[in-house]
Amino acid sequence: MVPDHGIFIVADGMGGHAAGEVASEMAVRIVGQALEGVAGRPDTEAAEIIRNSIIEANGQIFQRTLVEQDKRGMGTTATAMVINGPRYLIGQVGDSRAYVLRDAELLQLTKDHSYVQEQVDAGYLSPEQARTHPYSNVITRCVGANSYVAPDIYVGALRTGDTFLLASDGLTGMLEDHELLNVMRSGRPPGELVDTLVAEANRRGGLDNVTVIVVHIDSVERESGEHAVAAAAEA
Repeated sequence: MVPDHGIFIVADGMGGHAAGEVASEMAVRIVGQALEGVAGRPDTEAAEIIRNSIIEANGQIFQRTLVEQDKRGMGTTATAMVINGPRYLIGQVGDSRAYVLRDAELLQLTKDHSYVQEQVDAGYLSPEQARTHPYSNVITRCVGANSYVAPDIYVGALRTGDTFLLASDGLTGMLEDHELLNVMRSGRPPGELVDTLVAEANRRGGLDNVTVIVVHIDSVERESGEHAVAAAAEA
């Protein structure tokens, strides 16, 4: 997370504990460095920078899997959000999610790259069935598993009072969306929201790594400087 630059990244590694940590660290470092030049760019340019940063991370991680035997099969999810003036942009690969709490509703902004999401899209599973499906943790796209990956890009306008939630499936696999909503609309500051969400996921078993970032948009100054003021916390 690089809050001074309005950059927030969740990466959830896979391929064994040590290898997964390497992949997620590489993704955060490579994507974070590339996105430091996004501020002030128009949406089309900023989106291309985000897309290329994830593709670059994918290429470097994949090359490492080819030359280091103990890194074979490693990869990571990547969900990167940039606050760019009065706009937000998100690049996503995998099943780490981005939500926004707006007008007391929690909206999922990203779509999982997962087997069960494909089954839901095809009409074979309901969202409720997908949560408890034995393949619910199988992702269909990740950073580093292949020589190329196609990130999804999401772009939208910020509103004063928006609260964004970026999280790994260690959180979203433990808490359903209505339970996330109950915590998020409590009005607590970002740090307390993060602590509460992580504690609740762990209380329910903590079956996977729990990574959480909460970003609250205090104000969006559209008349002077097109700048958003945000408060953020992570765990």
